[in-house]
Amino acid sequence: MDRILYTAASGAKAAMHRHQVIAHNLANVTTTGFRAELSTFRAVPLRGEGATTRVHALEATAGYLDKPGAMQHTGRPLDVAAEGNAFFAIQALDGTEAYTRAGALQVNAQGTLVGFNGLPMLDAGGAPIQVPPGAQVGIGRDGTVSAKVGNEAPQVIGRLKLVTPPEGQRLVRGNDGLFRAPDGQPLPADDAAQLADGMLEGSNVDPIAAMVDMIAATRQYELQMRMLQNAEKNDQTAAQLLGLQGG
Repeated sequence: MDRILYTAASGAKAAMHRHQVIAHNLANVTTTGFRAELSTFRAVPLRGEGATTRVHALEATAGYLDKPGAMQHTGRPLDVAAEGNAFFAIQALDGTEAYTRAGALQVNAQGTLVGFNGLPMLDAGGAPIQVPPGAQVGIGRDGTVSAKVGNEAPQVIGRLKLVTPPEGQRLVRGNDGLFRAPDGQPLPADDAAQLADGMLEGSNVDPIAAMVDMIAATRQYELQMRMLQNAEKNDQTAAQLLGLQGG
């Protein structure tokens, strides 16, 4: 059997994985603060006895597209968008600190300020922010959260934790859609980071470019499958020739 089958199969698997990544990006074109996932092919030579003539293709995730999405004005007091490369700190389901660009906030039934998927937003000390019952919430550009009850003067009840990854360091996206530091440890609060209130950041996925990439990945997959079919035909032809010679 021609070993090209393994080479073509690895290429088809890589193309299929890229197709899945692009489909995931397209599904999140309208998701607030979504960062497009990047992917790349990696050539891995097959080493063994004799010359290294076979190269397998592997699909590797290169991280995310670090580019702000379009800002959308909503006028809603609890809609905020992080500026620059800053991220909001949020409490993940497992209780750890994670980060997101999604800034559509609200107050849940327990009076906790929550964001992405109803998860609690964290203050600079890493604790959830509690809002007094019936209070009107306002958020300043530095992340300061104030609450006004009735005719009383607004009172500061906390400050959203904003973090900015260090130069040259990229966050890692988890299966829950949240980002974390590569070592899993909380990042320090960035006091200089600012946000825009009454705004939401859209997804940074370019739907047209994603569709073009989808077509290219589909054609690449079809090419690899044709290689598999050709290898099978060659194998059948060789078997017939050997059978004739043996006869």
